[in-house]
This record gives sequence, C-alpha cells and structure tokens, in this order.
Amino acid sequence: MSTAPTSGPWWRHAVCYQIYVRSFADADGDGLGDLAGITSRLPYLARLGVDAIWLTPFYRSPQADHGYDVADYRDVDPRFGDLADFDAMLDAAHSHGLKVIVDVVPNHSSDDHAWFCAALSAVPGSPERARYVFRDGRGDDGARPPNNWQSVFGGPAWTRVAGGQWYLHLFDARQPDFDWDNPEVGDEFESVLRFWLDRGVDGFRVDVAHGMVKQSGLPDQLGSGRGGDLESAMSDTVRPYWDQPGVHEVYRRWNRVLAEYAGDRMAIGEAWVVDAAAMARYVRPDEMQQVFNFQWLEAPWSAAAFRAVIAETFAAVEPVGATPTWVLSNHDVTRVTTRYGGGEVGLSRARAAALAEFALPGSAYVYQGEELGLAQAHVPESARTDPSWFRGSGPGRDGCRVPMPWAGTRPPYDFSPDGAATWLPMPSDWAALSAASQDDDPDSTLTFYRRALGLRRDLLGALGDRLEVLDRSEDVLALSRAGDPGLVCVLNCGTTPAPVGDLGEPLLTSEAGAVADGRLGPHTGAWFRG
Repeated sequence: MSTAPTSGPWWRHAVCYQIYVRSFADADGDGLGDLAGITSRLPYLARLGVDAIWLTPFYRSPQADHGYDVADYRDVDPRFGDLADFDAMLDAAHSHGLKVIVDVVPNHSSDDHAWFCAALSAVPGSPERARYVFRDGRGDDGARPPNNWQSVFGGPAWTRVAGGQWYLHLFDARQPDFDWDNPEVGDEFESVLRFWLDRGVDGFRVDVAHGMVKQSGLPDQLGSGRGGDLESAMSDTVRPYWDQPGVHEVYRRWNRVLAEYAGDRMAIGEAWVVDAAAMARYVRPDEMQQVFNFQWLEAPWSAAAFRAVIAETFAAVEPVGATPTWVLSNHDVTRVTTRYGGGEVGLSRARAAALAEFALPGSAYVYQGEELGLAQAHVPESARTDPSWFRGSGPGRDGCRVPMPWAGTRPPYDFSPDGAATWLPMPSDWAALSAASQDDDPDSTLTFYRRALGLRRDLLGALGDRLEVLDRSEDVLALSRAGDPGLVCVLNCGTTPAPVGDLGEPLLTSEAGAVADGRLGPHTGAWFRG
C-alpha cells in the first residue's frame, strides 16, 4: 500500500498540534486561556517539533458550547483578546516555522448571531428565516416538532419560538442550524474564509463537516440508531442529516477559494462517517485536503484492529490520491491514556500508539496534553460546563478539556498567574506531569515526544510512502516503510515479550528498556532501521 510521494504541499506529512484555546495558556489571569497565552508558549511548540497548530474557535460567542456557538465569525471574543492579538500570534507562529489552522463552524451559529436575531424578529417565510431551518410543527396546532430528530447533545433537535414555528438545532438549542439550501449561506461562508485567508491563516478545520446539508424533506429518522453517547450520535449514518451528497459541492467551492491563495492553503474536515470509503470521498482532488481518520481513534488497543484500520484507510485514499490523517484524541473524546486502560499500562500503550502513528505515511494530529501523558481528569458534577452533559448525552467532555499544567507544585500550575481560579478545576496531583517537571527527564513522555517528532522529521525526506504490513504474530503490529534508510515500527499489543532481535538495535523505543534480550515488551513500541 502506498500514498503520494513525501514531497508536495506542507500539509501532506505535517504533524499538527491541536490547541484548545480555553485551556492552553492564560496570559491575563482570568482563568481562561487566550491568544496572548498561546503566543507566549509558541517556543515550547517549536521545540516539541510540530509543524502546525490548530486553534479551536476564538470568535465572538456567548460560549454556550465553548465557542462552537459563533456570534461573529470575523472577530475575536474579548475573553481571548482582539484581532491585534490574533495577528501578533499568527506572525509569531510563522516566525517559529509553524503553520496556523483555525476552526470554522458552518453547520450552525449562535442564537446571538445577528442573522438569527433577525430571524426571530421576522415572520415565517421571510428571507431572514430562510437562512436557518425553520419549519411549521406537526398536528392541528403545530405543537409537535416537524420530525423526530434528536440532538447530538440529547433531547429533541427542535425548539419552538414565538409565533409557532420550530427551528432545528442538531446540537444545543443555542446553536441553530443554517439552511445550506439557501445560496446566501454559502456566499457568507466564502466571505468568512476569505476574511481569515487574507489575514494569513494557512488552513481551516471544518467543524461537523459531514453535516450542514440535510436530507430533502427532513424525513423522520428510522430506527433507534447506534446509541446515546456523543461519539455514536456524531457517526450514526442512520440519521438523515449526516454525510448527505450535497456537502461535497460545498467543499468543491471551498477548494476553488483556497486555490486562489499562495502557500498551499488547506482544509481538514471533522467527518464522523461510517467507514474509510465514506471518509475518502471528502478528500477527492477537488474537495478538502484532509479529513480526520476517526477509525484510527476509535480502534481498541489491538494489533488486529490497527491492521484493519490501516488496510481499509489506504485502500480508500489511494484511488483519490490522498494521504491519510491520523489522530488519537481531541477535545471531544476521552483522553487516549484513559481509553487504553489508564494508569501506567494506559500511558505505555498511548506512547506506543503515538510511535505507530508517527511512523505511518501521511499527517498526524496531536491534542494538547498528549505529549505530557495526561489522562482524563475527574471534574466534579458541580464544576461541569459541557452542554452535552446537561442534556444527558453521556459523561460530557470536560475531563479532556482541563487546562494544561506548565510548572509548579499546585494548581493552576502556571496555566494562569499563581492563585487564579481556572475555568475547570485542575487535579491536585498533576505536578509531576507538568511540562517543567518533564523537561529534563530523559524518560518522560514529553522527552519521548520530542525525540519521536525530531527523528520523524530527520527520516521523512528519505522515506518513501510505500507501507508494508509485516506478518510477525497476531498480537504484534509491524510496519515497514522503504527508504535510505527505511523504517520499521513494531507495536506489541500482547501480554508477552515479542521477538525483534532480527531487526537490530532500535532507533527509538516508547519506554526505556522496552527492548531487552532481543524482545519487545508488552504495551510498548519501537522503531528500527528498515
């Protein structure tokens, strides 16, 4: 299996670091991350060895869904700074050799958006209401929702307004869905893209990229779907508002816009779709440049599961000439260390999985805190803020969004100036996980990530993109990339040591002492010269 050559646009083989803006670094002491805080930590990211950063929404917003409810797509929320702060951060990132990707949220806006305020003041059938999905209710008095659709966050996806009509919100009631059948919506978002491209951003992460276009006629959902948790709701293709054919015309238009700008500008889609074949449709040559491979994220700790995802991914992307985009975690899912079992075993597995991810052809995305080995934090119910929690869609996402620990022995660990109360409480036992405490530790997770990303960058120019999955044993994932030198990555997902003596001395291991007496220990990974 293979992909396109390693030469070409910067994004094809980049490692991108996701910054959850609220939780990365707080410069002004209000307990909330901000743009100036990001600027102050750019040297850390440059030293880590990533190529790009992706910022979650920082636009004007009432923060009902932590910025994914946008009130003004062309301005910075005062909680995070202003446009001058954004420009300064962008310039500083570029000076450090880092590309900058910003989030765009096209499925819905905030109910504070000027368009939706105008829609509420307008009459049914008006041009103002036509920008959103307003419908009459069912029954003689219209008292029942237009259909049986349920919100991803739990509960009905419809809210009734004064005058009797209902509006659609696939997420929180404060996030009304745009009607992408209305040309005015497409024109507006082209203008939004151009606003940020003109400022110099390098790309966009597209929120709910498989949404936006709904099935014609808005029919009832058939069947019960895959379950009530957020991840299942996002990827449940039984629902008639995911992965509709019309979304692809949106991205063809955006592709043409991006092509007008120099510097290989790009878009990456958050598309929770049923399989790799559906994923590949979003990265056809005239659509988006990347799409997250959530099949990799959803795979359990299993060599067989990893092999299946890799085979299916390359079989899907090769015909369209795309490269895969690998991801292990983000701000919407349980942290990978916890998903893989928690504790020392979970952390060992997470480090080994990262080694496999960085060995694969294509690009990789790292969520802030992965490089510190952070596990899912416990957030007391009284401190939770996630709307999906309040609407009953699973445990909520606050646990993976707790602020970053930078230094010190107690909260806020230099995330905010000492003594500031952070927007989510930080664990009292994170001192040993802070960036400062791991900085000079040769066995720390941070040091491991720096070594892995540095070696990846050194090797990339010599590696081809042809990938061979080697047959070693059922519980061992072994990958080979040809080159001069080549690279072999071995992951031991079993419970007993796996022979690797025939591969020579390792270039890098996920744990100190992972290879002993020619055998790779359980829950570990290693790179060898191919």
